[in-house]
Parts: sequence; C-alpha cells; structure tokens
Amino acid sequence: MKKLYSLLLVLALALFLAACGSSDDSDSSNAEGDNSSESSEDSNESSGDTPDTLVMGFVPSQDSDTIADTVEPLADRLGEELGIEVKGQVMTNYNALVEAMGANQVQIGFIPAFGYVLANEQYDVEVILKSIRYGSGTYKAQYLVRSDSGIESLADLEGKVWAYGDKSSTSGYLFPASQLMKEFDYASAPELESGFFSGTVQSGGHDNSALAVYNGGADVATTFDDVRTELEEEYPDVMDKLTVLDYTDEIPNDTISVTKNLDDELVQKIKEAFMSFNDDEEMIKIMNDVYNWDAIDEASDEEYEVVKETYQEFKDNIEL
Repeated sequence: MKKLYSLLLVLALALFLAACGSSDDSDSSNAEGDNSSESSEDSNESSGDTPDTLVMGFVPSQDSDTIADTVEPLADRLGEELGIEVKGQVMTNYNALVEAMGANQVQIGFIPAFGYVLANEQYDVEVILKSIRYGSGTYKAQYLVRSDSGIESLADLEGKVWAYGDKSSTSGYLFPASQLMKEFDYASAPELESGFFSGTVQSGGHDNSALAVYNGGADVATTFDDVRTELEEEYPDVMDKLTVLDYTDEIPNDTISVTKNLDDELVQKIKEAFMSFNDDEEMIKIMNDVYNWDAIDEASDEEYEVVKETYQEFKDNIEL
C-alpha cells in the first residue's frame, strides 16, 4: 500500500510540473509575440512614407506660367530616376508652399532660405540640397534704382517708394529691411515702411519689382543679384536704365527641402537623383531656366543659422 501511495504522489508531482512548464512556455511565447508586434510597429513608424506620386512645389520668382512649363521636363526626369510619378506645382507665394509642405500636399520644395526656416520651425521640413550660382552657395540682395534718379546712397532712399516681391522673400524683403532698420534705427519693419519710405509696392516677383522702378512706379527695388539679366531680352536697355545702388550681406542660397513624412531611403534617392543632374547638361539648363541654378550641392540646417536670426527679428513685427 505504501508503494502505491508513493507511486501516486510521484505521478501527481510530475503532472504539476508539466502543467507549470506549459504555462511558462505559453507566457514566454506571448511575450515574444508582443515584443515582435511592438518592434514591427516601431519599424513602421520610422520607415516613413513612399507615396505613389511626389509633388514638387515652386514659388514664382518670375511668371508662374513660364515656371510651370519649364519644370515639367524636370518632374518627368526625376520621376524616371525614382520610379515614382512626380508632378510640379507652382504656388502663389512662399507661404503657400510652406503650408502645402506642412499639410504634406507637397513633398519636395524648391524653397528659398527664409521659407525653409519657416517650414523647418513649423513643420520639421528638412533641407537636403542647395543651389550653386556663379560657383557660390551664397548670394546678395541688391537695391536697384533708375540711373537718372539722383539716388546715390541708402540714405537718399528716405521718402521714396520701395518695391519688393513678397514679405517672405529673403532677398526681396527680409535682408534689405533688416539692413535698413539697423542703419537708420527703426525698431520694426512696419515702422521702416511708414516712417522711412513714403510708400511701398508689393509686386509679387523680383522681375516685377525691377520693372516697377524701370517704368517709374517705384524709386527702389530690392531683388536677388542680378535680376536684370532675366529682363535683358525683353528690355535691352535695362542695364543702362537701372543701377545697383548697394548690396546686403551674404545670404545662403535657396534650397531643395523635403517633408518629414518621406521615407529615409526615398529621401536619399531624391538627393542622389538631383546630384546626378550636375553631370547632365540638359537638366542643369532646366534648373538654370527655372531659378538660375548652375549646379546643385548638399546642404545642412546649420548653414541657415543667419537666416534664422533674421527670422527672429521679424516674426513679431510682420504678418508673414
């Protein structure tokens, strides 16, 4: 009888241990499954988007219809390189492009320095490339006056009419306004406009600003250097009639920037595709026709620190 009790006790203990082991294996398996699910979710979150269609956004430094026609072959070629449909879209102004990138309606922005700073601060847009013009990654804004105006210095602009393209334009408005505010002791851009100048003309584009002075509708235009070259064909005497009065400090060139949503591998492919255009005369000609780009180079956020400082100067004083 004692042997029978001992045997039953051993069997009961064996069954108990087996049950415990099965439960542990199940818990371990479930835990591993949970971890695998979490890893998969993390992976999906970090991979970003690869949309069926990429939209490139542009701002009008010249006539919008002209830019739209010019960028179409650029979009087609980029689409071929990426294996994704690419469309070009010309926005009404800098702010429209920033907002479109924030809403992920535009994924690639040809966006000037100040527009990039806004997009980066508000929507984490990332600069990946910049333009090279005349061998440089920076440029200056210029003050254009009529050669027969008698205006010989920035001080002579007091009481005159100022033409600029857009208040979000780095070279068309912000850097010149910053320079004039410092030089003539104005605390804000509105005070400069109403206290130093007798009037302003918001022309919508650099070429329009220059033409406002050329046609006598304004006394000074602030534009990129040198907008007159884009007008020479239609206005052969523009170099004689308009004189560069002065220049601002150096400004970082405009950017190719991307939204934060894009997949990292796709962003790298976009960079490589654009960089490959440096060896393609046809594509560089298109870039030159659109925005006078002679080449494309890599860019980093740190290069735009001077523009961020200017932004801080204006963010509370003007409605961008």
